[in-house]
Amino acid sequence: MAKNSANGDHQTTTKPPPTPSPLRFSKFFQPNMRILVTGGAGFIGSHLVDKLMENEKNEVIVVDNFFTGSKDNLKKWIGHPRFELRRHDVTEPLLVEVDKIYHLACPASPIFYKYNAVKTIKTNVIGTLNMLGLAKRVGARILLTSTSEVYGDPLVHPQPESYWGNVNPIGVRSCYDEGKRVAETLMFDYHRQHGIEIRIARIFNTYGPRMNIDDGRVVSNFIAQSLRDEPLTVQAPGTQTRSFCYVSDMVDGLIRLMEGDNTGPINIGNPGEFTMIELAELVKEVITYSQEAALGLISPKVEIKMVENTPDDPRQRKPDITKAKELLGWEPKVKLRDGLPLMEEDFRLRLGVSKKI
Repeated sequence: MAKNSANGDHQTTTKPPPTPSPLRFSKFFQPNMRILVTGGAGFIGSHLVDKLMENEKNEVIVVDNFFTGSKDNLKKWIGHPRFELRRHDVTEPLLVEVDKIYHLACPASPIFYKYNAVKTIKTNVIGTLNMLGLAKRVGARILLTSTSEVYGDPLVHPQPESYWGNVNPIGVRSCYDEGKRVAETLMFDYHRQHGIEIRIARIFNTYGPRMNIDDGRVVSNFIAQSLRDEPLTVQAPGTQTRSFCYVSDMVDGLIRLMEGDNTGPINIGNPGEFTMIELAELVKEVITYSQEAALGLISPKVEIKMVENTPDDPRQRKPDITKAKELLGWEPKVKLRDGLPLMEEDFRLRLGVSKKI
């Protein structure tokens, strides 16, 4: 049985977990582990699928409505006997037999989640209800990828899991922030009331290959702009901070949480903190200047352009990962300076931009 949550001892299980499939108790044949990944055609989801498929005892089912996800992210697995891809919206019920559920489905970029705010709320609430109902029926363990946005514009820095947040409930970002907060509530209510085995990860800013090129998030913006020889647009005042975790580290943290004994919520993110100006300068140094420096040339001047900020943009964001270290034995390995070139290479390929020689 899972241990008490990282958020307080008052959150305890009142019922035993539902019985898993009888296949799990087979004496003579141990079947493959059947794993459902919602949103598995997306950025983080597809990297998670790659990692899960490395284990020959895993069968992976991906469901995605392809609003932000892409089949291209999963093309290496299409046709594989242990892989199945379904076009499905989690706001509709899903009937499958699985042992574990990674529930990632929800647009994470402000451009996409604000495009249809009501649908974003439905995805977070109805989608999570449907996945919890499925977990209850088949006795599956379920992991929710929540978000650092549940902390809002934090008054505590860095943010520990015990912090309840400072969130505007009626702002333009609330469909995502409050939607994820409700999803966490549903997870714990099903845990207490029905004994569902739950895991909650609060993921912080993540970057890497397969990010949508024009999704509006800062790392992808800067890299795409630098490759197009456009000014790097920094939202004013430029002193707001974020912490950036490379996607392989994120996937490792999610799998460790799912396989461990702690319900969470647990912060998964890189505590290295950068202002937006510092990030822009690093992108200039690592990406824009790298080719010219290698050739012994003088680097061109790259403009940094200040633009108006969006409403409710948090002033600072940095995870306290003490719980992840202690309970999961996890901490990020890839530094931002090392991860940016890997993302650049992916963006160059997709944009058709070759390196200048």
